[in-house]
Amino acid sequence: QKVCYGDFKNSCYKLAYFQDLSRRVGFQEARQACEIDGGALLSLDSEAEQQLIENMLQNLTKSGSGISDGDFWIGLWRSGDGLATSSACPDLYQWADGSISPFRNWYTDEPSCGSEACVVMYHQPTANPGLGGPYLYQWNDDRCNMKHNFICKYGPDILPTVPAGNPYDTSKPEDQYHVIATETGIIPNLIYVVIPTIPLLLLILVAFGTCCFQMLHKSKGRTKTSPNQSTLWISKTPRKDSSMEV
Repeated sequence: QKVCYGDFKNSCYKLAYFQDLSRRVGFQEARQACEIDGGALLSLDSEAEQQLIENMLQNLTKSGSGISDGDFWIGLWRSGDGLATSSACPDLYQWADGSISPFRNWYTDEPSCGSEACVVMYHQPTANPGLGGPYLYQWNDDRCNMKHNFICKYGPDILPTVPAGNPYDTSKPEDQYHVIATETGIIPNLIYVVIPTIPLLLLILVAFGTCCFQMLHKSKGRTKTSPNQSTLWISKTPRKDSSMEV
């Protein structure tokens, strides 16, 4: 589900998290998936935007849906393998969407360069902390063919549809970023609600049909055993008896 912050003049984001490890993808696959969806792999312009993404990942972890460790591809990568081991390596990284943002949030002793040319944002809440602290939200360069989750970023030019009225409460601390979710996830959510109720509805329908059938059967039985005026043993017209004649 695409999530937007603020008044739609800012970017929107989508987290692609896969609990099934086999569904996670390499850097180029993640990049292509975002572009097909109308966005690009995440680029970060400032510490404030980094904090927004961290908040999204924290909510993902606290959702109670069994979220486990899994780093996220962002749109930072490096070309120029010939200089990969030189001191100029950190300056070779560029954003896949063409952004020229100089903002970086490397983990301690990163980037390590060498054969690692694509960048992930750490998301390993169960891992023991390293020299640079917990492996959460800071960046690490990794081999581009490694399989990870990813984050897409969308421009503010496409306005999502939201219900009328104020979608957030500014008096609540948790709403300080004014999170607004688009309706792209409403129909799937309705499907998840309706499908589990189908067996119950069928059971109610069968019970109702059985009840109606039994009532109809009893009604027919009563009709067959009820007396019919046309068959009463007392005749409406007197009958002459020959034995009574004198």
